[in-house]
Amino acid sequence: MKNIVIVLALLLAGFTANAQVKKNKNAKFVTEVNGNCEQCQRRIQKAAFGVAGVKSAVWNIETHQLSLILNEEKCTPLDVKKAIAKAGHDTDEVKAITENYEKLPSCCLYVREK
Repeated sequence: MKNIVIVLALLLAGFTANAQVKKNKNAKFVTEVNGNCEQCQRRIQKAAFGVAGVKSAVWNIETHQLSLILNEEKCTPLDVKKAIAKAGHDTDEVKAITENYEKLPSCCLYVREK
């Protein structure tokens, strides 16, 4: 009986240690995204929410900072940045292709870094 209790305790400890290795379910990230106006804000946030796993996406017009809360089991910050770049906006890691950037309305055309 004593051996069974010890084996069960070891199994429980093993499962607990394994559970801690999992990715964070809801993680917060902040990233820079280029844009100018409220149209940009709507487009950036819509692109972010188009990625499965994004719980919250708020882009600040003045600071150009996108605050994200996402489920790391479903997506990564890079997935979100790729979706935003596809919508025409450069991020700190992923640049939009010129064709997508040029499709933006004239008020949304920001100065691009080389």
